[in-house]
Amino acid sequence: MSDYRRSQMPGGTWFFTVTLADRRSRLLVEEIDHLRHAYGQTQQARPFRTLAICVLPDHLHAIWTLPDGDSDFAGRWSLLKSTFSRQLPAHTRTQSKLRKREKGIWQRRYWEHQIRDASDLQRHVDYIHFNPVKHGLVERVADWPYSSFDRYVNNGLVRGDWACSTVADGGFGE
Repeated sequence: MSDYRRSQMPGGTWFFTVTLADRRSRLLVEEIDHLRHAYGQTQQARPFRTLAICVLPDHLHAIWTLPDGDSDFAGRWSLLKSTFSRQLPAHTRTQSKLRKREKGIWQRRYWEHQIRDASDLQRHVDYIHFNPVKHGLVERVADWPYSSFDRYVNNGLVRGDWACSTVADGGFGE
């Protein structure tokens, strides 16, 4: 197995993509209440700040900032994924998944990117909020209900018609 190294900046900010094993699944939006419960439980047990998030049917994107002196985002994702999975019946599992006590819901790995500066953060926030449009789930960013976009609008950080009045190319983020 490869020796994959992740950034370990205590108190840092990261962009994540976490994906279901079955990319055709709609499990995350169909079980949004279970996902919200798992997210809340994880945030309570292992605090972090969510700067932006978008839950799509088969994957989610989030930007987290960890507390000063803490760099364990991997432990948080493990807790969130296991808490969510325990609330659902097991899917068909391979011998490898059985040995590792996995239900086969999530992909084992996830994508993370350490945010470098304010411009990098803005590009990734925009990417997260535009993602439902990119995937053809809605025509307007404001129409997707499983996103932090409304929070950005309510806090006056963006207009409700952001990425609607002109054709957005989605050329931001990852």
